[in-house]
Amino acid sequence: MRMTSFIAASLSLFLSVPSFAQEWIDYASRGDFFGINFPAEPKVKDITYRTEYNSTLPARVHSYENGPNHYSVTVVDYTNLEKLEAERVKSCKAAGGDGDTCNDHSSTDTRGALLYATWNFIQKGAKVTHLAYSNVDRVEGHELYLTNADGSRTFAGIYMHENRLYILEGTVPANSPPPALFYQSMGFLDKDGKRIRYNTPYSNGFPPPSRQR
Repeated sequence: MRMTSFIAASLSLFLSVPSFAQEWIDYASRGDFFGINFPAEPKVKDITYRTEYNSTLPARVHSYENGPNHYSVTVVDYTNLEKLEAERVKSCKAAGGDGDTCNDHSSTDTRGALLYATWNFIQKGAKVTHLAYSNVDRVEGHELYLTNADGSRTFAGIYMHENRLYILEGTVPANSPPPALFYQSMGFLDKDGKRIRYNTPYSNGFPPPSRQR
């Protein structure tokens, strides 16, 4: 993933402390098709996620907390949204709903998922110090850096791959280096558990580009 030079520099700070770096593990979720570094084995929790157009989707949170340090990857499954919306529209029309009420929002909801998740971070009221385009192995997304009311900092990444929304969040205390070991290690896995690296930018909803071999 492309990062700013100060993030890259901070990575060297992490790597210069062997006792801290040795605690980190390579974590992979075959079910949610991603891999990343965590300080230790994360807890996994099933939740639901409310989309911009009020659909309720299944999601899973992989998280680790140690005092003020928080690391999480939330994966929201949009793969069944089209079917869910079709059922809602059918029921809506059967109940006599009008055209606006019964519109199918599945395409708009999916296409806007990255922006909506980004907005959810911004509207929390933390100070946004960085907002930019990013990519993980050419999978396009957004990255944000936020300073929270207590001085802690949150580094977030939002990506969408094969109709799954990935929300990365690393929060560390004030004056701590950015969680680069967590942030820079994100990768997407195929059905065989192999990391995917595209040759050109990948945008969810469009035909995928060729992969590096």
